[in-house]
Formats: sequence, structure tokens, C-alpha cells
Amino acid sequence: MSRPAAPSPRAPRAAAAASVADQAVAAFTNIAVVVVAARQSTAGDFASFAVVYTVFALLLGAASAYVGQALALRRGTDGELGRHARASAAFTLGGSAALGALLAAATCALPGGIAAGLAALGLVLPIALTQDALRYAFALLRRPHLALAADLLRCGVALPVLAAQPYGTGPGRMVLVWGLSALPALLLGAALLARLTRGCGGSALAGARTMLGPAHLGRRFAVEFGVGNGASQLAIVGLGVVANPLAVGALRGATTLFGPMNVLFNAATGFGPPLLARYGTPHRQARAAASAGGVLAALALALTAALAVLPDAAGRELLGDTWALAVDLLPATGSQYAAMAMGTCGLLVLRVLTPRSTLPIQVVFSALSVCALLTGYALAGITGAAWGLFAGSAAKATAVWLRAAMELRTVVRG
Repeated sequence: MSRPAAPSPRAPRAAAAASVADQAVAAFTNIAVVVVAARQSTAGDFASFAVVYTVFALLLGAASAYVGQALALRRGTDGELGRHARASAAFTLGGSAALGALLAAATCALPGGIAAGLAALGLVLPIALTQDALRYAFALLRRPHLALAADLLRCGVALPVLAAQPYGTGPGRMVLVWGLSALPALLLGAALLARLTRGCGGSALAGARTMLGPAHLGRRFAVEFGVGNGASQLAIVGLGVVANPLAVGALRGATTLFGPMNVLFNAATGFGPPLLARYGTPHRQARAAASAGGVLAALALALTAALAVLPDAAGRELLGDTWALAVDLLPATGSQYAAMAMGTCGLLVLRVLTPRSTLPIQVVFSALSVCALLTGYALAGITGAAWGLFAGSAAKATAVWLRAAMELRTVVRG
């Protein structure tokens, strides 16, 4: 069977620019979805929506780790990469459809806004997760501009459709509309992938089955996500289900205002290691990472100061009724993002110096963050939970840089 004639990849600078633009569009869409949902919902309904959206963030992170991060490491001919891309998309579609069906069946008959939102999430989960998986497929095939086109379409459909919902729309309908709005982008991405991989041969379903094997790298990446970010998000979901959904709405609203920082953190994680490698010696790499962390932390504090003086009318334009709950959390959330800036850049140093050292730190300090979150909520309610998250992030950043200092001393002695 002949190998497909792959088009020449774009210049590296253009591809890098398209990748950064795609990340920015995807991040902006996620931020804007939460903002629009908050404006169109009562505080109680947005709290339920926030719980459901946090569940989606957990599932998205796990899928990205299991499928996307492993896919990015694939190597081979154009035909082999095409088969891997198709298999990953097929695996995501089948796996998310099965998981979504279970979620919808388990919650559709339960009362309450959270249950209605989870049932709706189960119905649209295959659309949302598969559309995101296609982004990794296009990145593997060196066509990030195709991912950018699909994400621009998703943004262009999702925001007007959500904004058209009447005030007071329940979480079930809001989640359903949000998920269905990704369908045009999914269809566009699937058509582009089919055209790009035409003639690659092999069965996408057979390739998808291999991703369930014990040798699949995604297993390790999923574990790292679970202990790194998943544990604290799961604790927040539990807080909303068992204790107070308004706490989740307030925390989600506050963190949404710091969405630009998440874009910068993702860019640092994605592009940091190759950039640090240019600095040559480990000590120069550590100084560069520390400087970057300081700049990001300063930006987080500057954003905190700007939000603190934002008039209430402008805040309500952003988050609707949820602003009144989120505004009191801004000092704690801003401090948390400053600590996360230093921790993120410290982890970059460790990944360059000794990659295996990051998982134990993630395990220990993610558990500590969960304990701090729950303890803070028990002592001081929603505000205490936010300061608990800051305490966990600060402790993790401190531990990361202490371990980096120890590794640097080992390099000197060696």
C-alpha cells in the first residue's frame, strides 16, 4: 500500500506561532465559557454548573494525559504518525462515549442542579473530549494551524450560543448547550484529519485497542495528572457535592479571573524545557527559571491588585451574581497563583535536571493541598478554603526549589 503524500510542513516559526495561538484560543474559550455561564445564571445555578465544569476539567485532564501527552511522544514515518493520530481519536471517542453513557445513566434520574448538569455532561462528553484530542493529533502531524481553525470555530459558536441563553438558565441546559456547541468544530476537525491521513492504512480501532495495553505511556502520565492536579480538583468537587456548592462557584469564579495566568503557565510548561536547555549549565538554567518564576509571580500579584480595585458594577458584568462571593477570595487566589508561578518554574528545572524526582513531590504535596483545602474550609468557610489552596501551593513551591538546590549541589560535587 502506498504511503500518503504528506504536504510539506510549515516553517518552524509559523508552526510555533500557530501552536501558541491555538493554546491561547482554547484557554480564552474556557475562560469565556465560565464568564458567560456566570452572567447568565443565578449564584446557585452557577455553583452547580461550576461543580459539573470541574468534573469535566478532571476528565479532560485525565484524557489529555492518557491520550494527548503519550501521542505527542510518538515518532515514525508520516504513515505511522497518521495511524497513531487516527487511533487516538478513535480511542477517545469510544472511551468517552462509554464513560459518558455511564455518567448520564447514573445521574439522569437524580434531583438537583448538579445531577442534571452531570447527566448533560455525560451526553456531550464524547463531543468535548474528542474535539480536544484532535488538537494533539494535528500537533503530532505538524499541522497546528488546523487545530487553530477548529478551535476558532468552537469559540465562534460556543460564546454566542451561551450568551443567547436567558438569565436563570439551569445547569443542565447550560452544560448541554455548551457541549453541543463544540459539534461543528469536531466535525471540521474529523474531516480535516480524515483528509490528512487518507491512505495511511491500518485500522483505527485496532490501533485504539493497543492503547489499553500495560506498555502505553499514557498510564504514567495519567497517574502524574491524578496526583498533581486531579486530587485537589476532586476535593473541590467533593466539597460542592457534600458541603456547599456555592464554595465551588466562588472558587471557580475567582480562578477564572486569573485565567491569563493559566495560559502563561501552560506556555512555560510546554516551551520551558527546550528554552532552558539553551542556557548550558544547570546553574544558569536554574537562575533563568527562577527569574521567569519571579516575573510570573509579580504578574499574578499585579493582576490581584487590579482586580481588587475593580468596581462592583464591572465585577458583576464579568461574573454576574457570583462576583459577590468571588471578590473576597481574590487576595488568597492571587497569592496562590504567585506561589504556583514559582512552583511551575521550579518543576521545569527538575524536569531538566532529574525528571524522575517530580512524581514523589507531586504525590506528597497534592495530598497536603487537599488537607489544607479541607482544613481551611472547616476553620473559615470558603475564604479559608482559598487560603488553604494557597498554603498547599506555597509548600509545594518551597519543596520544589529545595530539591532543585539539592540537585544543583550534587552537580557541583560531581
